[in-house]
Amino acid sequence: MVVLWDKNLKEFVWKVVSDKMDKTRVVSITVVRVHPLYKKRYTVYKKCYAHDETNQSKLWDIIKIRQRKPMSKNKRWMLMNVVQKVA
Repeated sequence: MVVLWDKNLKEFVWKVVSDKMDKTRVVSITVVRVHPLYKKRYTVYKKCYAHDETNQSKLWDIIKIRQRKPMSKNKRWMLMNVVQKVA
């Protein structure tokens, strides 16, 4: 089977915050934003589910994920590789 990747698909490097499900990782990113009027900084947290076929990533690892077609109700990302393992 040949898998062709579209160059417009999004790729991110995020941190694993949960590895309790089989073949699924919950990844999270924190973004600090500045309010346009009041100039106060606030933190925005985003969370999504990524498919990990071989269960190679563990808790607090930094992984690279890529967009893909939906696998379930919430799972729309796929693990590409582990960027940094936690000792």
